[in-house]
Amino acid sequence: MSVLSGYEVRDATPARPALPTELRRRLHRAMVVGRAFNRQATAFSRQGRLAVYPSSRGQEACQVGSVLAVRPTDWLFPTYRESVALLTRGIDPVEVLSLFRGDRHCGYNPRAEHTAPQCTPLATQCLHAAGLADAARMAGDPVVALAYIGDGATSEGDFHEALNYAAVRRAPVVFLVQNNQYAISVPLAKQTAARTLADKAAGYGMPGVRVDGNDVLEVYHAVREAADRARSGGGPTLVEAVTYRLEAHTNADDDSRYRPEGEAEDWADRDPVVRLEERLLAEGVLDTEAVAEVEAAATAFAAELSARFDESPRRDPMELFQHVYHQLPPHLREQAARLAAELAAAHEEE
Repeated sequence: MSVLSGYEVRDATPARPALPTELRRRLHRAMVVGRAFNRQATAFSRQGRLAVYPSSRGQEACQVGSVLAVRPTDWLFPTYRESVALLTRGIDPVEVLSLFRGDRHCGYNPRAEHTAPQCTPLATQCLHAAGLADAARMAGDPVVALAYIGDGATSEGDFHEALNYAAVRRAPVVFLVQNNQYAISVPLAKQTAARTLADKAAGYGMPGVRVDGNDVLEVYHAVREAADRARSGGGPTLVEAVTYRLEAHTNADDDSRYRPEGEAEDWADRDPVVRLEERLLAEGVLDTEAVAEVEAAATAFAAELSARFDESPRRDPMELFQHVYHQLPPHLREQAARLAAELAAAHEEE
């Protein structure tokens, strides 16, 4: 049992056998690459190449461990902060960042990737996850939905409705709350009087598990067990992963206005990437050469992403009128015709 920011974090289950060596190495590599992605995306935001970027530095264990704990055919329902989760799933990093460029779509094909678009409204993705999972259950499809939630989203009505529905219907959903201590600037103590967020599960009639979200192995085991339970007909589980957002809410946020001095530094001592690396070195799973190779690969990944990001996406403005209505209403037909004429005139002037 450890204490993080005043909250107890209990082991979700008794001690388990060690994960396979190759899986532990994969978890480490994915976290190091994810950290490099966060650094590069943050740099893009400072350079004005992204409209906004919500960093997940410090939360890589939650995202990497959970994605690798479920099957590629299971569905992810991410928030705007799950970029590293999408990257770990194998989605092109340029497509992962499309949303933050202000593009009109999420950048990737949700159906092909079994990943819903990154969701900005709080908790609405929980309802989508519950609905898809229940549909899969009724169809006999062994699919599990993994819904990501921040601690602030647990205060939303959609969170309540989704958990209640999923529990009543025994829908195969894992609700993963990344408790990073703040809903933008509001600390958890001002969000809820509950002892833990995992305790909320009892009110819906589902298991609640609380783990150290800075320990990728704990996150992996908790999500894997919840997914296995859901897939076998046991219904949903609420997993609370206690972690910390090491950077501001987004690049537009000044976190010095609400974080106590020294708090981020204290949590940096529990850095999930460093913790796993030190553990695997001590266990002989990694050596210094392997660590250097992973770091070099992450650096090369970031350099390639930067080079590819120089090319801005090219979109046809007429696509604004597609994929919404089967038949455009009169006012949109008029707008489409006016835009087509303006584009034709601009083309003639070139």
